[in-house]
Amino acid sequence: MRSNRARCTMHMTLTLSVVIPTKNEEKYLPNVLQALGRQTFLPTEIIVADAASSDTTRDLARRAGAKVVDGGLPSVGRNRGAAASTSDLIFFLDADVVIHDDRFLEKAIQEFVAKRFDIVTADVAVEGGMLFDKFAHRFYNVYVRILNRFHPHAPGFCILVRRSLHEAIEGFDETVLFCEDHDYACRAAKKGKFGILNSVMIFATTRRQERDGRLSMSVKYILAELHIMILGPIRHDWFKYGFGYDDKK
Repeated sequence: MRSNRARCTMHMTLTLSVVIPTKNEEKYLPNVLQALGRQTFLPTEIIVADAASSDTTRDLARRAGAKVVDGGLPSVGRNRGAAASTSDLIFFLDADVVIHDDRFLEKAIQEFVAKRFDIVTADVAVEGGMLFDKFAHRFYNVYVRILNRFHPHAPGFCILVRRSLHEAIEGFDETVLFCEDHDYACRAAKKGKFGILNSVMIFATTRRQERDGRLSMSVKYILAELHIMILGPIRHDWFKYGFGYDDKK
């Protein structure tokens, strides 16, 4: 990868690693890698933590200049990717996020530094989708901002964190099988300053809603939220989380 200061107009000394957990992401991974390559602030490295994909995900990642390591479920992949990283900051993204703004990383890191954050996420917008999807994402943004100080939420597909904080909390808890990203945010917020960025927004696809059903998925996440608040982290497989996509099947 080119130097992270190659096209950056800001005076920064922090370096950035992007970590992307994957499994059969040949359809979406090239898009996010191309978007990262267009950024005004280029990451020092991109690490793809792959969970034994049966498609061309690994080859696509390597050809794009990314480092490929063995992954697993999202928490496992993110931890393996972070362990292989060498930068001050780690940005956890997913293969299917959509980044429209070529200054996305620049703006995110600028606000991160200016406000002395240790871990941040951003509001989520939907890429395409139905009217229901747009409403659901807007509701989510309002909901998590209201609970920000008491019960931090950070979707795993958009988390920027200091490497030192990630290591201090020993990364993602791999025993948490669902909503491991929220568990990560809550633990990190106890040791560092958590925030939601105002300068950028991340776009998410609706492929999971289309695969699992919008109503079913909404109910699942509402029940998961109640479980976390009342019973704590989800360390069982009642919610049947499915990781990875195979469009050929």
